[in-house]
Amino acid sequence: MSEHGSEGRDLLRLTTAGSVDDGKSTLIGRILADAGALTEDQLSALAAQAVRDGQEQIDLARITDGLTAEREQGITIDVAYRYFATPRRSFILADVPGHEQYTRNMVTGASKATAALLLVDARAGMTAQTRRHTCIAALLGISDVVFAINKMDLVDWSEEAFVRLKGEIESFTERLRFGSRRFVPLSAKRGDNVVRGSEHMDWHEGPPLLTVLEGIPASVTAADGPFRMAVQIANRPQGASTHDFRGYMGRIAQGRLTVGDRVVIAPGGRESTVTEILTPQGPAIAAMAGQSVTVSLADDIDAGRGFMLADATSPPSEAREVTAALCWLDPAPQDSRAPYLMRIGTREVAARVALPESHLDIHTLARGPGGQPLRANDIGEARIRLQDDIAYDAYAACRATGAFVIIDSRTNATVAAGMIEHRV
Repeated sequence: MSEHGSEGRDLLRLTTAGSVDDGKSTLIGRILADAGALTEDQLSALAAQAVRDGQEQIDLARITDGLTAEREQGITIDVAYRYFATPRRSFILADVPGHEQYTRNMVTGASKATAALLLVDARAGMTAQTRRHTCIAALLGISDVVFAINKMDLVDWSEEAFVRLKGEIESFTERLRFGSRRFVPLSAKRGDNVVRGSEHMDWHEGPPLLTVLEGIPASVTAADGPFRMAVQIANRPQGASTHDFRGYMGRIAQGRLTVGDRVVIAPGGRESTVTEILTPQGPAIAAMAGQSVTVSLADDIDAGRGFMLADATSPPSEAREVTAALCWLDPAPQDSRAPYLMRIGTREVAARVALPESHLDIHTLARGPGGQPLRANDIGEARIRLQDDIAYDAYAACRATGAFVIIDSRTNATVAAGMIEHRV
């Protein structure tokens, strides 16, 4: 999907997170219901279910908690993507799990987001999982974060409770490099200050949550950086009329490409000139981020899957050893002697992950001493030694070419997600 939603509206990719029972699913359901994003059939089905359950009101959490296991357990266990639009903006909303054991899903859901909506229970305050989600949002380079202070009705709409919790969050996030932090007191269950204002909180001078989300500045799009495309396939069809053709097929991750541009193939550093761009609709003079293309070059260069086409005037880095922030996802702890694989773009390289140089304490944001294996949900910084060169950018410069996963080659399990040269 392009960076614009329906009818040309700006598209905001938003991730949501919160601890179990903070009311995240109810809040998302409230936004969708009150913003008019549900069909009559959906509302009728929810009303019928409420009758069967003996409830006076529909259960808004059912809108997002679609899996049977989720409904039975009362928690969200998968990433659910929701699309909706208002007159001012279109949204793609990633609803990620709150339970600690599903932290890996938080990483998945937040990886494409440009803003984060983090729920905090007005009674419980910042839990360990809320702090972890906040750290991951910062680690993933999300600039704009909105803290929704939920269940204000259960603290008697207290301005003092809101101000106290707001201060706690501000103190915790002071060292995180967010571009903006916004705070909205609300009650998702009752609908106060979600889509419309609240008479119970006349002390709050700010707008309701949806208006805040509509007002977050449009993010820089992937089309604005230097050209990057991971090669999926080197296409060289057989036949008398096609023996001179070699096309590099892939999806443009960042930037724009025009016939006549100079590009570099990395790793390796060989340069050439773009002679042709083919799209599913036919030949094109130019293409941009998000498009799948076949690129032909003036020179016959032997490079296939795992290589990168990039802007020759702003090439990626190349190395066999990198330092990265890692979020460990696997129940089994890190083993510095294990035969891991790094998968970055379409390239897969044998790797050794050294014991971390530091651990991030999610409670204090202090960097503690390293030397001990990373365990499930740990965040740390480690050096990764590779069997071959990779082409990459610092994650802060380009998410698509700075993010990677670590795979255990013995089990094929994804054990960690990483960001090259990006510090919280």
